Amino acid sequence: MSEVLNAQVVRSSQRQFSCKLNSGEMIDATAKGNLLKGDSIVVGDKVEVSFIEGSKEYQIDKVCERESEIFRVSVREQKKKITAANCNLLVILSSVSKPAFKQGIVDRFLVRACQWGIRPIVIFNKCDQLEDLDLDFESKRLGPLGVESYEISALEAENYKPRFLKNGWLELQEILKGRTAIFLGQSGVGKSRTISALSGGTVDLRTHKVGKVGKGSHTTTWSELIQLPLFDLIDSPGIRSFSLEDINPDDLLALFPDLEEVAVHCKFNNCQHLENSKGCAFHKNDWDDAKRRRIFSRLESFTRIVEEVSQTPIWSKKL
Repeated sequence: MSEVLNAQVVRSSQRQFSCKLNSGEMIDATAKGNLLKGDSIVVGDKVEVSFIEGSKEYQIDKVCERESEIFRVSVREQKKKITAANCNLLVILSSVSKPAFKQGIVDRFLVRACQWGIRPIVIFNKCDQLEDLDLDFESKRLGPLGVESYEISALEAENYKPRFLKNGWLELQEILKGRTAIFLGQSGVGKSRTISALSGGTVDLRTHKVGKVGKGSHTTTWSELIQLPLFDLIDSPGIRSFSLEDINPDDLLALFPDLEEVAVHCKFNNCQHLENSKGCAFHKNDWDDAKRRRIFSRLESFTRIVEEVSQTPIWSKKL
C-alpha cells in the first residue's frame, strides 16, 4: 500500500492539480473520480495524496476539512460556486489618490469578508500623496467591525513613515506573516507593487500573470496559490468582480453587522431605513456627530447595494 502524504493544492486546471507536499516538493496529481464533482477540489485545499504504483503518478485520495471557503451563491439553486479554500486574511487595498478613495468599494469587499467568514484588513496606499482625505475617520468607521487599518506607500515601502495611523509597513508585514491572503481592490490602487514590495522584490507578479482587481479583463484563467517569502497569496479570477448581484437582498443586512445591531430596534421588520420611515431606529437615535457620520456612511453603502441586488428578481439570479 502506498504511503499517504499531506499536501496543499496550489493550482487547479480541469482534472490536473499541482500540489505542494509538506516536505516542500511540488508534484502533479490527478484525483479520484468522486472528488471531481462540482467544487470538490479547489486551490488552497489541504489534501491527502498517494503514489500510484506502476503509473508514476500521484493521486488525491481525500480533501481535508476546510477552515474557510471563497465562493459565490446561486440564489435560485441555493448552491455555492467555490473558487478557493483555507484563506485566513482578506486584504482590501485602497488608494488615497489616483484613483480616489471610495468608501463604497471598501464596504462591498467587507460584505464578502463577512459572507466568507474571513478576517479583513484595510490598507490605505499611496499615502505619500495624501491631501484632503480624513484618514483618521476612515479608519475609525471600520473600528466597530474589528477591522484594522494600515497606512503605507508601496512606492516608498519601508522608508515611508505613517503620519495618521498607528499601523504602517512593519505592522502590515507582521499581520501577513505565515498567513494565506487574498488581495482585493480597485484597479490602479497599487496591488502588484504592494505585493512585490512585501515579497522583498523577489517576485514579479507579472510572471505569474496575476491581473489587477477591477471591472476590466484579467489574464488568469485558473486559480492559483502563489507562495511568497512572507505569506501565501491566493489569486482567482472568480473573485475579482465588484458585483454582489448573487446576494439575496433579504440576507444583506446580516452582512452589515454594525447596522444590523441598530436595525433590530426599528418598529417594523420591513423598514427601509429612510428619513421618513416610521419608527426607524437610525433616525431616532441621539448619537454624537462622529458616530452618526460613521453609521450613516455605512447605511449609505448598504442602501446602494440593496438597490443594486434588488434589480434582478431572486428567481432569475445565476452564478
